[in-house]
Amino acid sequence: MHIVRRALLGSLWALIGWKPSFAIDTGPETTTQEEASSVTPRHVLCFLGRDRDLCQLSEAAAKAVRDFATGFSVDEDYSQAEPDDRMNRSFDVCWDRVEPDAWNEADEKAVADHQSVLYVLGPSMARADTVEVSMTALRLVERLIEAGAVAVKGESAGIAHGLDRWRELIGQGVEAQNAGDPLAQQRVGRLAFAKRPLSARGYLESVGFHLVGLPDVYVPETAGSERQVVAIIDAVADEIGKQGLDRTLKARGASLSFDSTYDVDEFKFNPYGIVKVAG
Repeated sequence: MHIVRRALLGSLWALIGWKPSFAIDTGPETTTQEEASSVTPRHVLCFLGRDRDLCQLSEAAAKAVRDFATGFSVDEDYSQAEPDDRMNRSFDVCWDRVEPDAWNEADEKAVADHQSVLYVLGPSMARADTVEVSMTALRLVERLIEAGAVAVKGESAGIAHGLDRWRELIGQGVEAQNAGDPLAQQRVGRLAFAKRPLSARGYLESVGFHLVGLPDVYVPETAGSERQVVAIIDAVADEIGKQGLDRTLKARGASLSFDSTYDVDEFKFNPYGIVKVAG
């Protein structure tokens, strides 16, 4: 199946509530670690333009690929020099609702008024390269915002931020790279391109941590409010980055599972597994 079509089908699930309550009955069969290890994550980025002309954004993306974004490419099949009437609903579901003021009315209006859509595909990533490639993806977002993109969405996890928030994340990424701090880069990449919390099978979960080489984190819904659970999800991710998976599992009394609610051919499938925090 075409790469962008796979991402768009994933977004259609998002439009009806990400994973429906009946996912436990109709979800995929249990995935083995061996099957999961054959999957490599990649970024799919969606940029909305203000004009019915893709030239400016497309040329900016192509120049970024030549300058620094090796392995990225413009998708010619699904990019279009006309509005896409699904974007209002898609962005509404994908806005980051964790960070205060992650988007505003101007961002919503930009989505509503968009006149073109450009998709950029990232390379398949080895785990050791995920953070570096995600920092490159963030630079690509910066370049296309400068070229006139009015809204940006990460399709691989279904996450959107307003332009001011994207600029803030871009700045944090630059600081982390200048400091040579891989853990800070991983955290910025996670905040930029992953989504949390989503609800599935009694857990609140993250989606997209594989884009920075981490397993996703599932926390029981009974562990607290959504904001409290998000804090736990983020803390566990930071701990894995700092001290490794095994030590984190032991300290948290958690387990590693590959029983995902996503099929292996979905972009939201995490080949590094799921850390399930004990209730």
